Amino acid sequence: MKIEFSNEIKAAAKDLQVLLVEADIDNVPTSDGLWNEILDAEQAVRTRFPMEFVRHRPAIDATRNAYKKLGKEPNRYRPSAEALCRRAVKGMDLYRSLTVIDMINLVSLITGVSIGGFDADKIVGNILVLGVGAQGEPYEAIGRGELNISGLPVFRDSMGGIGTPTSDNERTKLEETTRRLIMTVNLYGEGEQTPEEIEKLIRRLLTDYAGSKNIVTSYWRAVE
Repeated sequence: MKIEFSNEIKAAAKDLQVLLVEADIDNVPTSDGLWNEILDAEQAVRTRFPMEFVRHRPAIDATRNAYKKLGKEPNRYRPSAEALCRRAVKGMDLYRSLTVIDMINLVSLITGVSIGGFDADKIVGNILVLGVGAQGEPYEAIGRGELNISGLPVFRDSMGGIGTPTSDNERTKLEETTRRLIMTVNLYGEGEQTPEEIEKLIRRLLTDYAGSKNIVTSYWRAVE
């Protein structure tokens, strides 16, 4: 899989780097071991970040700034990592789901980075283009119905939008039958961890909990 960037994204997010992860997976129901790591991460977020500081986590702040430059209000369309962290600070438990879905949530809690997770077999073509959502563009967000993605960064395959930092699309969502994973780790600026540290964390979680093999990573920059 390759990633390309539109001119609008290049102008609004010059520091953007996307870590692309591809792997074979067993997307089984989440184990107690992984769930315990999630509970620990939720507690760490509650301890470290009062509610008013959540949006100032470096990775979250950088994503919000990209939204603003594209004309999207981040308080109405929060990046997924911010929404997860706010939920943790409120003491609201996450929903226990499937391994890779919960693993992505765990990485977002730890890093503040919004991550897309897709079933590779549902993606059409071998290029993902990161552009900007258009007014009236159809987009069915997972568990949310139609989402107004106008002004949001959006990954598109040959058929249309599959992922934004706010929510992924129903068409390419991860399910228990998913056997091949594609992840887009959206690094809009410097965060609390380096890209290499985030990659190492993801590799460990995929290996420990999803029985992953053939893990392939690559880095793509909006502006070289």
